[in-house]
Amino acid sequence: MNSHEPIRVAILSHLKVGDWLTLLLGGVCVVLLTLKLWSGDLADKAVIRSGGKIFCEVPLSRDQQIEVPGPLGASVIRIQQRKARIVSDPSPRQYCVRQGWLQQAGEIAICLPNQVSVELTGSRKKYDSLNY
Repeated sequence: MNSHEPIRVAILSHLKVGDWLTLLLGGVCVVLLTLKLWSGDLADKAVIRSGGKIFCEVPLSRDQQIEVPGPLGASVIRIQQRKARIVSDPSPRQYCVRQGWLQQAGEIAICLPNQVSVELTGSRKKYDSLNY
């Protein structure tokens, strides 16, 4: 028997039905608040930048493919089924291509060597963290 076993048994034996319900309700509240407060809305449009300047803004409601010039060559961005992604880029490591589909407001894919990015915008952004 583990030396901590009597302590665990003593604590668990003192918990009543109301204690368990309180713990369960608290856990459910934490999960719901996390989902509500930290998830972004679906995006309305894509803002495409090249060299730090806005190249174009396109609605996500129309499927299309856009070639964006950069210092290394053209990056290809695909808009399909209200999602966006960079499908090809001349950058050596292809991190932005591997980023995959973006669909929530605030998500972004950046190709640093080619200075091309696509950011989705909407009514609310999805934040990784808040800074002051």
